[in-house]
Amino acid sequence: MRNPFLAGAAVVLTAVALAACGSSADGNGPEAAGAQRPAASGPSAPGPSATTSTPPETTGTPGTPTAPATEEPGPAGPSAPGAAAQGPKTPAGEITPATGTFTEKQKKYLEDRVPQGMDPAAVLQTGQETCDKLRYLVKADRDTAVGAIATGEIKGAPAAVAGLCPQHQDLVDEAVYAYPDGTHTGKALRPGVYRSASPTLNCSWQIEGADGKELASGTSDTGESRKITIPKSARTFTSTGCYAWLPEGVKG
Repeated sequence: MRNPFLAGAAVVLTAVALAACGSSADGNGPEAAGAQRPAASGPSAPGPSATTSTPPETTGTPGTPTAPATEEPGPAGPSAPGAAAQGPKTPAGEITPATGTFTEKQKKYLEDRVPQGMDPAAVLQTGQETCDKLRYLVKADRDTAVGAIATGEIKGAPAAVAGLCPQHQDLVDEAVYAYPDGTHTGKALRPGVYRSASPTLNCSWQIEGADGKELASGTSDTGESRKITIPKSARTFTSTGCYAWLPEGVKG
């Protein structure tokens, strides 16, 4: 069963897609540059996911997740469409809209991102709609917005935020250290206190140490956020129906 809030988020995000067809909230949409905007598809609402993130292993004390010692972990969730396109790309000097011009900010975002033969306005639209989704969702519930990035349900968020809506960079930064539903082991584990974001009525979790010894476990059928502590001795963390676990004290 989905958290009732997520059902509301579906309505909100559907409104986002419809609104995005008419104008861009950040003034960076294709129409602002005179580009033609193709019809938008409705966004999917955030919901529970079973994706496993794998940032590097670090050490720290329970209570505050410790930052990586050597390199930043990659965003959790499946790779998103906002990254550089595979295959031949349109040279930067040839990226132009059907009518009008792109702003310097839009041109920078589109560099190495437009496959040959594709309308660059369509690529820009995808990035702008991602920003629109985040803008609407963060107003409704910030934790759910971060969880949607961590689970990959808002696709292309890191690239879109970096190029088009940097005001949401704090959401992306926090999502890097979040745990979406699934099983996380080895280097993916970081000691600290975490809270569940938009859990369902069937949220459960288990933390195991060496040799599969259970260190902690629990369930929740209230749909309310819960807090857990992942100790240094943890070797495996499994979550089901909790959507995503966000690190305490990381607000960007």
